[in-house]
Amino acid sequence: MKLSKKELKKISDVSWEIPKGFSEFMKVPARIYATSDALEDILKDQSLEQLMNVAALPGIEKVALAMPDVHEGYGFPIGGVAATSYPDGVISPGGIGFDINCGIRLLKSSKHIDKIKDYIENLTQEIYRQVPSGVGRGGALRLKTKEMDHVLEQGASWMVKHGYGQPEDLDDIESKGQLLGANPRCVSLHAKQRGQDQLGTIGAGNHFVEIDSVDQIYNEEVARVFGLFSGQLVFLIHTGSRGLGHQVCTDYLREMVRVMKPRYGIDVPDRQLVCVPFSSQEGKNYFSAMACAANFAWANRQMITWEVREAWQTVLKGNGGDLAILYDVAHNIAKVEEHEIEGQKKKVIVHRKGATRAFGPGHPELKETFRKVGQPIIIPGSMGTASYVLVGTTQAMEETFGSCCHGAGRRMSRRQAKREVTGSKLYDELRKKGISVQAGSMRGLAEEAPLAYKDVDQVVRVVHQAGIAKKVARLVPVGVIKG
Repeated sequence: MKLSKKELKKISDVSWEIPKGFSEFMKVPARIYATSDALEDILKDQSLEQLMNVAALPGIEKVALAMPDVHEGYGFPIGGVAATSYPDGVISPGGIGFDINCGIRLLKSSKHIDKIKDYIENLTQEIYRQVPSGVGRGGALRLKTKEMDHVLEQGASWMVKHGYGQPEDLDDIESKGQLLGANPRCVSLHAKQRGQDQLGTIGAGNHFVEIDSVDQIYNEEVARVFGLFSGQLVFLIHTGSRGLGHQVCTDYLREMVRVMKPRYGIDVPDRQLVCVPFSSQEGKNYFSAMACAANFAWANRQMITWEVREAWQTVLKGNGGDLAILYDVAHNIAKVEEHEIEGQKKKVIVHRKGATRAFGPGHPELKETFRKVGQPIIIPGSMGTASYVLVGTTQAMEETFGSCCHGAGRRMSRRQAKREVTGSKLYDELRKKGISVQAGSMRGLAEEAPLAYKDVDQVVRVVHQAGIAKKVARLVPVGVIKG
């Protein structure tokens, strides 16, 4: 059923709703955060039809949500958020995605860009040398079977125990870099083999390491709490669980297709929304395997952090000081959380796919420093454009299960992007802007051209205006490292 703008109910200048009664399948309304102009673009693909299908999931609570960076995905739209009742609502791999715990981490230096600008070229080259990138590219650390199982259970803490970070790093990672309930026995041997040499690697696609400077501060008080200042040199690390996470998703999609209808009598409007009850054996096994993949991703970003720190010390010859983690957030994950629904505290299974957790002030899961102001949120832009640091709000807890957008969001396919721009031309354009670039291929560079993405400034304005996250700082790139 193709939607038109006139069929949506306007809630505010930046929020719209598809009423529950619009489709016979929908169990809850569907809400979209977007400007009027952006909504016209969103309606051109199938993302809102997908959101309506999400609103039909068994056990879905309150509302199905689409963030302003929404675009069409597998089953769920990317930029989608949905919560199902615990423990008997469903869990759906399409609501998490193939790149389980694709996420982003921000490292902050104590240096001003003016003091470091002469080192940026060498620093970009050294990070490219230290951090393996590209499709299937492995790293220096090759895990034995028992080590892999420990990583899948312990996540970033295993890396810290083995010298790839400091204990205080863990306090600044969502869930301390370890999702509980992980069981390596639920991960196939094939998945483990695919991840065996991939810790400390970024892969390809839209994954990157970026060197940025803080261009603008919007909230001085929160910026001080976060340790951010104007002109500060920072680093973004964007990657996920690599081949291991992809294989976990593939394995369990195949398993759930086999049992969803015959064993559990579940019908869904779209086959890609295959799901099972969270409390079923298949649901428990998938959640345990997904937690393993999430932990692997946090371990991966921890290893890359170690590599970036090594590059920093090498280029600055030990005079750069420490690189501290501001925060690390997951973009593709399902978590059991407690939220208020119809005036009652309730446990739910929150699916975030291309969406970021945005817990507000006072949340007990945040460390004390952040509890005063809210959770840091890191929103990467497209290559060569701005990125943002935001802060979670009480309103997000009330409206969106403590969630907001995760980035700019694609507006055209990789194939179309390659037709529109050549990698060598984009490389030259970035260099003219003063951005140092290291990339594995010109084709990969073209696929991630800024024109392939929505306007990140507009995306951030929407969540800020909607009150589900608030702007703290804007970052601009000075160095880009891609596969």
